[in-house]
Amino acid sequence: MDEAFIDRSRVVGDVIQTRQTVRPKRLARPAPDAIQLHNILTAAGAAPDHGQLLPWRFVIVPESQRAELADTFVQSLIERDHSATNEHVTRAREKAYRSPLLILVVVDVQRGDSEIDLFERTLSAGCAVQNMLLMATALGFGSALTSGKALKAEALRELFGLQDGEHALCFINIGTVTSPTVRRRRPSLIDYVSVLGKAVDTTETLLSKLTTRNEIP
Repeated sequence: MDEAFIDRSRVVGDVIQTRQTVRPKRLARPAPDAIQLHNILTAAGAAPDHGQLLPWRFVIVPESQRAELADTFVQSLIERDHSATNEHVTRAREKAYRSPLLILVVVDVQRGDSEIDLFERTLSAGCAVQNMLLMATALGFGSALTSGKALKAEALRELFGLQDGEHALCFINIGTVTSPTVRRRRPSLIDYVSVLGKAVDTTETLLSKLTTRNEIP
């Protein structure tokens, strides 16, 4: 294998393994600058997209709109929980301000070919999001995905102008990490990989059954 490809695979592998979820409360300024943000958003465009539907879009929430988003979070909370306390309301409002860069992920089930279902569209959106998270990691930023019941609220749909067939999937939070977090243990291959028609009980067995018989496609 060409040495340049080996070096590239090492860099990509390092970025993938370095990426981890950093809670929004640990994310602070500075946020990505214009060039860095361009690189993060451009990375999404490399995601697989069956039929080239572009079944997802991203909405950046600027500082000038955080107060309105906070009001929407509070409205959603009160509508689904009439007994919400002042503490609950405060926490709901704070969610709009926690990360310096906040982006809503929207997936569209109606755009383009109707034969391409929501599962494929959501998978494409997930790949686009992962590309963005990896680029943010490569640029030295921390990131997290956040969701919640407010994503299904009518007030949030109205705020972001979601059309029929569009769904708010999650928020992407990006910023500078203020304090290190313990990296979670990565699962072993045997935890999530199997071989059709073969019994394997360890990662070593899994790999040996494939490589020794030249069965890797």
